[in-house]
Order: sequence, then structure tokens, then C-alpha cells
Amino acid sequence: MSALLAIGWEPEIRGLLTVIIGTVALCGSVYLLLGTNIGARLGFLVSIAGLAGWMMLMGIIWMVYGIGLVGNSPSWKPAEPFSIVREGQYLLDAEVVDSPIEVDEGASFTEIADASGAAMESEGWNLLPSDDRGRGQAIAAADEIIQIEAEMYAAGEYEATRVYVRGGERYPKIGDEFDFFAFFHKPSYAVVEIAPLIPQRTEPGRAPARPVIDESQPHQYVVMIRDLGTKRQPAAFITFGSTIIFLLCCWMLHRRDRIVAVNRGLAIPAKV
Repeated sequence: MSALLAIGWEPEIRGLLTVIIGTVALCGSVYLLLGTNIGARLGFLVSIAGLAGWMMLMGIIWMVYGIGLVGNSPSWKPAEPFSIVREGQYLLDAEVVDSPIEVDEGASFTEIADASGAAMESEGWNLLPSDDRGRGQAIAAADEIIQIEAEMYAAGEYEATRVYVRGGERYPKIGDEFDFFAFFHKPSYAVVEIAPLIPQRTEPGRAPARPVIDESQPHQYVVMIRDLGTKRQPAAFITFGSTIIFLLCCWMLHRRDRIVAVNRGLAIPAKV
């Protein structure tokens, strides 16, 4: 008994048993009632048709509202061929801007960053305000690229100063407001400008010092592209497959009814 009680109840086993018990109790009980009333084969066909129709309706609801069984959510991914630009003057090589960034000889790194930002805004890049929700999402994605993938800086060694976005328009549209059929998107890009910070000495018992941007180092840029994800893809597959099974079962039931109607309409031979 002690050895039996030592076996833990794993969540994976619990989830598997929940599905098995739910399938046997719900689907099995319906099939049992139908099988005892209209026969085993016809009851199985009717129960499968009802289950497929219910799954088809659930799949449609999941697709419309983006709930239920969902796939990957939209997120920012590193752009190709360059995801990190070491200095603003190299934004042309990364295809972020179309024309060279002109700066005065001997300009500081802050002036180069300002000139790069002005050039990006003149070419259609939108500067996100500090209270924009998309700004925080882009900075969080850039932090993951810088700290985990590229391992350039650690947390607290840099600061995101500006976030630019461009693209992402939906089409086709009818007029300026009617976009019900705009199911396609143009690529959406984001550029996060980061500036290294001067290392600050921390003392026990004192509040941390305010971050100060290091003017002796260039500002760097993280170029990302928007991945729309596959949030509604599993629901679409469920809806498509369930619809095929539902229509096939309905066709088989209709075919059976026609055969039964023909057989019932046959003349009964007279007894000798």
C-alpha cells in the first residue's frame, strides 16, 4: 500500500483520463441510446453525424473569436538579412532606408541617431509614442533578441530610446472604411533603437541611480518583422475536416432513406 501511494498523480495522466472518460461518458451514452432504439449501424452513423456537426459549429465559433484550440500568437521576429544594425549610418545597408543618411563630419553619436531618426520618418516610418501599447511589445521582443539570441547586452546595460514601425496595411479594401474582406496584409516592420548606458555603482541601502546614456558609444538598431502567427489555423483544420465528415454522413443517411423508400414502395407478391 505504501508503494502504491508513493506513485504521484501526474497532470498528463489526469488530462488523458479526462478525455477518455469524457468521450466514453458523453459520446458513448449517446451512441448507446441510439443503438438500442434504431440499431447499432444506423445509431453509429447518426451519432457520428451529430458529433461532426457539433465540431463544425464549434470550429466556426473558434475561428471567429480566436478562442478554443489556438495556434501561435502574432509576434515580432528578427528580420532578414540583418536583424541588428550597429550604427545609424548602416541602415541603408540593412534596407531600412532607401537613401544614405547625411551627417556632418565629426558629429556625435547622438546627432547621428537624430539624423537617422529624421531620415526614417521622412521615408514613411512612424515613431511610436511612449504610451503606445505596440511600443512595449516591440521593446519586449527586441530585449529577447539582444539578451538571449545575440547576447549583446544584459538587462540594465542599455535603454530603448525610439521605436519605429512601417507597413502592415490590409487589403483589398472598398473605399477607406469598408475593410470586411481585407484578409491579406502587407509585411509589417519595426525598428527599435537602443543606446548603451554608463555603468552605475550600486550601494546597499540606496536607491539605484538614474540610467545615463553613454554618449561615447553609437546607438544600435534591432530590425524585426511581424509574424502573423497561426492563431486560427487549428480551428480552421477542425472546421474543414468536421464539415467533410458531417456532409458525408448526411449523404449516407439520405442515400439510405432513398433506398428504404424504394423498397417500401415495391409491390408485395400475392400469396399462392
